[in-house]
Amino acid sequence: MTQRTHLGIDAELVGTVTSLGSGTATVSLVATPSMTADDRGLVHGGFTFGLADYAAMCAVNDPNVVLGGADTRFLAPVIAGQEMVATATVTGQKGRKRTVTVAVTVEDREVMTGTFTTFVLDQHVLDG
Repeated sequence: MTQRTHLGIDAELVGTVTSLGSGTATVSLVATPSMTADDRGLVHGGFTFGLADYAAMCAVNDPNVVLGGADTRFLAPVIAGQEMVATATVTGQKGRKRTVTVAVTVEDREVMTGTFTTFVLDQHVLDG
């Protein structure tokens, strides 16, 4: 399947798509030292969230998809050098609305889970 959304995004910030299917996406991101919040290597949660958000957008895979909201839980810390893998699945669709569940793991441990509410617009959000 061909990726149709978020084509200009920087993979160093939100990850690289490793799998893309109908209503599913897997994205991986290695946490870098520049993502840390302190000298112990704790990665700021915004990078984990960004990875999850990007995976959700790729699962919907429409050029005009936007995030409307997210309900997330951070379950464990991430440390620089660890690879995070986000797995996203579209679990609901009603009109323009798509509900996407995302789990982010490091090795076999979940570090974040969430439900993302997205909307597929008729045109680019900046054209409206």
